[in-house]
Amino acid sequence: MAGETVVTIIGNVVDEQVSMRFTPSGAGVCKFTVASTPRTYNREKQAWEDGATLFLPVLVWRQQGENCGETLNRGMRVMVQGRLSQRSYEDKQGVKRTVVEMEADEVAVSLRSATAQVEKTSGQGGGRQAYQEARQASSREGLEDPWGSSPAGGGQASGAWGNQPPF
Repeated sequence: MAGETVVTIIGNVVDEQVSMRFTPSGAGVCKFTVASTPRTYNREKQAWEDGATLFLPVLVWRQQGENCGETLNRGMRVMVQGRLSQRSYEDKQGVKRTVVEMEADEVAVSLRSATAQVEKTSGQGGGRQAYQEARQASSREGLEDPWGSSPAGGGQASGAWGNQPPF
């Protein structure tokens, strides 16, 4: 969208395992958190000091989200470029909460202190097929929606997630 501010964050993936879900239409969405800690040199102490760490939740959609879900692990240094978004919801206790997330346009693994072997995907995500297969299996078992369970945080959100926060 024109006029939006694009932000780049470089940091480490902090989640033990990134979360991967699929919308009812089959679009994949991957969620992980990036921690970024600024370092400054203190001339008086003649040493580097860490600043306050920023923990930023990142959402990556569709094929790129599926690729992130298969690739990213805890501790990987990543560069994420995207747009910040803010949404509000009400938690299980009725407290109104607001979260700021990054909706990623690009995600890359940093090669500063690691190596990677890049493998091109076919561009045809298996998310929709996996969702439809799970939905068929759950309907045979009498369940309504295999992905419809309330996330751990519960609550209600506005926006693309309807009445639930994304994770």
